[in-house]
Amino acid sequence: MPENKIPSNLKELIADQRTMRDTLLVDPHRPTWHFVAPEGYGMPFDPNGAIYWNKHYHLCYIYQDPTYPNGGHCWGHASSLDLLHWHWHIPALVPAPGDVDNGIFSGNCFINKDGQATMLYHGVNAGNCIATSSEPDLNNWTKLAANPIIPNPLPDSPESKIYNSWDPHGWVENGTYYAVFGGNPSTCTPASLFKAQEIDKWQYVGPFLAHDMPEIESFEDISCPDFFELDNKHVLVCISHSCGARYYVGKWENEKFYPEYHQRMNYPGGSCFAPESLLDDKGRRIMWTWALEARPADKSSWGGTMTLPRVLSLAPDNSLFIDPIEELDQLRYNMRGLRNLRVTADEPIHLEDIKGDSLEMEIIVHPKGAARFGLKVRCSPDGEEETAIWCDFSYGTLSIDVAKSSLDKDIIYRTYVMKGGENPQVTIQTAPFILNSGEPLKLRVFIDKSILEVFANRRECLTQRIYPTLPDSMGVQLFSEGGDCSIESITAWEMTSANAW
Repeated sequence: MPENKIPSNLKELIADQRTMRDTLLVDPHRPTWHFVAPEGYGMPFDPNGAIYWNKHYHLCYIYQDPTYPNGGHCWGHASSLDLLHWHWHIPALVPAPGDVDNGIFSGNCFINKDGQATMLYHGVNAGNCIATSSEPDLNNWTKLAANPIIPNPLPDSPESKIYNSWDPHGWVENGTYYAVFGGNPSTCTPASLFKAQEIDKWQYVGPFLAHDMPEIESFEDISCPDFFELDNKHVLVCISHSCGARYYVGKWENEKFYPEYHQRMNYPGGSCFAPESLLDDKGRRIMWTWALEARPADKSSWGGTMTLPRVLSLAPDNSLFIDPIEELDQLRYNMRGLRNLRVTADEPIHLEDIKGDSLEMEIIVHPKGAARFGLKVRCSPDGEEETAIWCDFSYGTLSIDVAKSSLDKDIIYRTYVMKGGENPQVTIQTAPFILNSGEPLKLRVFIDKSILEVFANRRECLTQRIYPTLPDSMGVQLFSEGGDCSIESITAWEMTSANAW
């Protein structure tokens, strides 16, 4: 809103805002300590433009403003000192009249050679674009007059066969600007590398990947790329639109990325999408992803949730350790726990003192002779609603079953395949997860209303959305199958809200 210009319907706007706030506060599915859309419905709700700047964490996100054309895709903007409590800024990027872009899609933020924060983003109907800011709070951004730095290739042009001006990620290395341009899923072009000596003069270098990994299907694109150095390796986190978030670990040499390791961060029926990361002043590589909704837009007055901030670090086998941020400890209260508990095969244990819809749990399990150990969360007393989480020691898998998570029949869990159409509903998300000989199972489970995140031994993390309808779907159960197992300890905390509403 222009300064000193007060709308004539100010009283009505205030009343509407209060109604919206109250609606959000009583929504039983709206998370209270995850980053959520402050208002309205975000679809897509990709995290973008993350940067640690002036001792603050800054995070942007795609949202839709119907007053703009082409879906009204804009970048909202928030900042935080602790990654838990967020201050909302004015929008960072919008498709203003006269701009070449008609909407703002995914990209990143880095510091350019002049010390400015620099957004590299996809401008709808234009191509990849740049905006800069030097302000302490990064409130105002100036788009380059040269935008788009690389326009969308014309259909059937030679350029359209080798690259797309799509989902960029930029950085500075040895005085040269580099950028990965994602491979648009509609054209099946590969991710490509561009570079520049001046920020408004870019040129195509070639394919970004020296080769792909054997398990990657031909229809999988590299979109929402995020590329960074981690210890003595380089990491690419990205999505394929058909499969969700994933990552590569490898070497960056001679202007090509040579992947050596690949792992999914999402599996059929899962909710982990559109990764974005930053490097903070503690040297931590912190990543968010968009936790996709599983209910239709008309079922809610809002939509848009990020996963917890996750710290990525390199494991000895070139995979990634994935850990929740330590700052979450600040939200814990009312600790409860049990030690040295035996779970007998096929005799579930109902935990009387551990229950709720806003919880963190830490569980250390020794499999003993069990084939499978698990827990059920958000359980109703009669078992009508429950979400099961288990580790299958025989098959080496970690799973979440949402078949009974909600009595709402409009909830749909699917995996999308770009070739061959849409798959039917998938209710069990399963990831490969093998315990080493003698290694206990260590689970960290986070429940925040409709979002569930399960971290297993730092090596795997599953994200899921659940929407119980019964007010008493709060229980927690433990179970063992194929033999008994031993619980060294289970510790639980209730989690206090970090969101204003």
